[in-house]
Amino acid sequence: MLKERIILGIDPGTNILGFGIIKICGKTAGFVSMGVLDLRKESDHFVKLRKITSEVGNIIDKYSPDDMAIEAPFYGQNAQVMLKLGRAQGAAIAAALSRDIPIFEYAPRKIKMAITGNGAASKEQLSLMLERTLKIRFETEFLDATDALGIAMCHYYQLVNPLSDTDNSTTWEKFIKNNPQRIARR
Repeated sequence: MLKERIILGIDPGTNILGFGIIKICGKTAGFVSMGVLDLRKESDHFVKLRKITSEVGNIIDKYSPDDMAIEAPFYGQNAQVMLKLGRAQGAAIAAALSRDIPIFEYAPRKIKMAITGNGAASKEQLSLMLERTLKIRFETEFLDATDALGIAMCHYYQLVNPLSDTDNSTTWEKFIKNNPQRIARR
């Protein structure tokens, strides 16, 4: 069982960055806050990165999370978009590193699978499942923020799942080593 813990989820973006915060008390996850950093009016990419670092730092200072979970950039059809997302991710990571917050990275499919059971789920499906899980109603304009909550919840599920590893690798050798009582001897 986890003691009280605050998890910050970040859905990185250079136009819209979502953040979501949950609080864990024992075996229960509760909603704390969520929002978006809207950077669409800013034309200078480097100013956007500075704002991401500053604002994520302010969020960390305000909520004092124990962990930060962030979505990994994925390769789509445009390599330039992936590079910009990687920079946004790096700016958010820099804010956490400067405050000694542990960082955990999750692939988009893993997040969707953890929340909905479907790695190809839509943002709307993810939001609906989070509404049911956290017992709160979300507005549809906050899909980047609900994605960030999903990232935080994915990290929570990794922490409470005895078969998961924090390094996101699973092997039979690790399972046997960590669960000797579950191995049948003949």
